Amino acid sequence: MSLPLIPTGPQKAFYDEVGGRPTFQRLVDVFYDGVADDPVLRPMYPEEDLGPAKERLLLFLEQYWGGPTTYSQQRGHPRLRMRHNPFKVNPDARDRWLAHMRVAVERLELPPLQEETLWSYLERAAFAMVNTFEE
Repeated sequence: MSLPLIPTGPQKAFYDEVGGRPTFQRLVDVFYDGVADDPVLRPMYPEEDLGPAKERLLLFLEQYWGGPTTYSQQRGHPRLRMRHNPFKVNPDARDRWLAHMRVAVERLELPPLQEETLWSYLERAAFAMVNTFEE
């Protein structure tokens, strides 16, 4: 009786499994389409144009999921809580962020396991960014 072979080659990164940059670009574009018209979230983005914020999120997500490390090369360690600390991120802001991100994730039409993997991370990250319970 022989045992099944276990793959020994390099594992494919989640980034590559889901389609790389085009997938994450689509996620970020759809997400920020929602943020652009959100009366609670839009004021948290001080730039006139959401372009810089979109680029930062894209680079962060790419790096987190095993793509290029451009985010750290340009901005250093992510320090997400510290970077969000100047903004009032309460449960309402978190829930709005998640609602826009949910639409973006669904638009990707990923296979169920990949969708759940991505969504689980985004949900945990959103809950971790709450820094106040004030309205």
